[in-house]
Order: sequence, then C-alpha cells, then structure tokens
Amino acid sequence: MAVKKPILSPWFNGETPLDELPASDQVAHDIVLEFGDLKPSIKRIMDADLDDDQRLNAIVAFRDSLHDPGNPNRDPRVAITNAGG
Repeated sequence: MAVKKPILSPWFNGETPLDELPASDQVAHDIVLEFGDLKPSIKRIMDADLDDDQRLNAIVAFRDSLHDPGNPNRDPRVAITNAGG
C-alpha cells in the first residue's frame, strides 16, 4: 500500500514532523492548507520582526479573523501591530 505524502507548505517541508514544528509554523501551515491564496499575508506575518510569542499571537489572531469579516486582524499588518510588532 502506498504511503500518502503530506501536503507541504513554506512552513512544513515534510522533513520534521508537523507536531515538532514551532506552534506558529503549525498554524501558518494549517491556514495555507485551508486558504492557499492567503500565503502572501501569512508570509508577511511569519517574516515580521516579532519574537516567537508575538508571531504566534499574530498568526492566531489572523487565523481567527478569517471567519469574522469585521475583524481588523484580517489585515496582516494589523495582526502584527496588535501582537507587538
């Protein structure tokens, strides 16, 4: 039986198990799987000058905003600023 290859993203290359990646990378990967067209916004957050906790806060705020049309964190710049960047 063939082994199913994992879906890859800039934050998950298949070499390190997903659950061993930093939490922000896991969230970024999950967002890309669901909303591939948001990769530039996710990249902006992941490349921002933030520490690990701030990056996680920003990417989670962005993710949570995706199902809330009025949420200002849908703009990655706002999510970064609100996270302390």
